[in-house]
This record gives sequence, C-alpha cells and structure tokens, in this order.
Amino acid sequence: MEVEPLAGENVDFDTFCKSDMRAVKIKACEAVKKSDKLLKFTLDDGTGTDRVILSGIHKFYEPEQLVGKTAVAIVNLPPRKMMGIPSCGMLLSAVHKEKGEEKLHLLLVDDAIPAGAKLG
Repeated sequence: MEVEPLAGENVDFDTFCKSDMRAVKIKACEAVKKSDKLLKFTLDDGTGTDRVILSGIHKFYEPEQLVGKTAVAIVNLPPRKMMGIPSCGMLLSAVHKEKGEEKLHLLLVDDAIPAGAKLG
C-alpha cells in the first residue's frame, strides 16, 4: 500500500477552524448524465433544506450503495458548478494506492450521528 507524503506546509489553527465539517445523511444519489465520474448527492445537512454535492467517485461506488449512509462534508465552501449543476460543499474521502491502482473510500461515520452534527 502507498499513501501520499504528508503536506510540508503547516496550517494555522484559526484557518483549520474555518472549515465547517458536518455529518450529512445521504438521501439520494445518482449518476450525472454525460459524466463517467460524477455522482450527484442529495443530502440532509440538518438545516431542513436539501444540500446538493457532486463528487467524482463513480469509479469507486455505485449510487445505490450510498443511499442511507452518513458521510462527512465541508459545507462552507462557495458553490461550484460542475456539468451545469451547482455543488454546495465537498464530501471527504480517503485515497491511497494499492499495487499502483488508486483506491478511494468515502468517509462514512456512525449512522447514530445526527445530520448537521458539527465535527472537529
């Protein structure tokens, strides 16, 4: 197994604290048309309004595998359009290589953690 080297640059604590990481419940997940990589997630982030995040992890997961799971998202990133769809945040994943092949694992947490719980 091979992992990327640790970043050489330190991030100060105040900068780290600006990232708002929350538990999110995956309500729906679907492949994005005309994209081999993107999945569109509809998430419960605890606010009462669905959040949409796109993630390029279709190579590693089929949408139906993820519905009902609890993941971790950074929710205070500015929206970013991908394939014409605004993505409002980023789901966190772990990446490494095995025998030269990239592996990715979406960070899933205990389903007992409620949607919107702040992580830190």
